[in-house]
Amino acid sequence: MKVLMVCLGNICRSPLAEGILKDKIKAKNLDWTVDSAGTGSWHVGDTPDSRSIAVAATHGLDITDQRGRQFKAADLESYDLIFAMDSSNYQNILKLASSDAQREKVQLVMNMEKPGYNQNVPDPYYGDDGFEDVYQMLDRACTAIIEKYAK
Repeated sequence: MKVLMVCLGNICRSPLAEGILKDKIKAKNLDWTVDSAGTGSWHVGDTPDSRSIAVAATHGLDITDQRGRQFKAADLESYDLIFAMDSSNYQNILKLASSDAQREKVQLVMNMEKPGYNQNVPDPYYGDDGFEDVYQMLDRACTAIIEKYAK
């Protein structure tokens, strides 16, 4: 299974989601790969935001080896599941899809926890108080991903 987590800049939400899911995969000894990307190009090659690194570290995760990259249309072929952090990024990903099969791979990540609710993971970039909340949301969503897809 190949999973891709996608947010806007690939420095706050999707790196956390990648780190959380990788940790859960390792704990379950699953043969999965996880990556993350951003629909924007501002942070290509950058490390995750220092606040994402810090909140991950408080939960025993090291995400400092990750580097930002931009989502590309080829990702729709390369990955089995693509999880968008919010509806804006979800729509941006779907614009690049060229088939129903590709569109079916794309989901809002929080719909894993609450199907059909279409809850966005808020972007904590412009404040310092949202990173722990984002971590907790993504932790619940990643648990639901494991519960649904780990066989």
